[in-house]
Amino acid sequence: MLTFALDRARAQFAWKTGELTAKQLRATHPPSTLTIAGLIKHLAFVEERYSRIFLQGLAPGLPWSEVDWNADIEWDWHSAVDDEPEQLYALWYDSVARAKLIWAEVDLDSPSQQSYDGETASARRIQIDLLEEYLRHTGHADILREAIDGLIGNDPPHRKGQPAGGA
Repeated sequence: MLTFALDRARAQFAWKTGELTAKQLRATHPPSTLTIAGLIKHLAFVEERYSRIFLQGLAPGLPWSEVDWNADIEWDWHSAVDDEPEQLYALWYDSVARAKLIWAEVDLDSPSQQSYDGETASARRIQIDLLEEYLRHTGHADILREAIDGLIGNDPPHRKGQPAGGA
């Protein structure tokens, strides 16, 4: 059920953030400076962080490994406005695909490979936190997307020949 919920949240996020122009991805809605571009790049990093770093204990891959996170803790959020839509979407979809392969091999009761919030947490705890990130940020995307083009709803319309859920 946890994997189903995460996949559904990913599909909702993909729908709420998909098929937008560069201008739409970069749009802010004051007083917030949040952008859909930033949400996409942030969740791409979250996928990497939770699967590769916490579960596997590995160093982050590109582009994350080139960032001085101590100098700019919010790099993923604001650097996204310089990325082209194709780059952002590819980054997120690739991160999700890699993470799904990792999660498919994980025993959810196994411990994380790296300290997580100052302790060793189970993979299940990390997956719940990943789901929570998606739920929070899909809510942000929902509000931003409605302001951009009026798109509303909870799930993408089911397309004939494609399973519901996506991502």
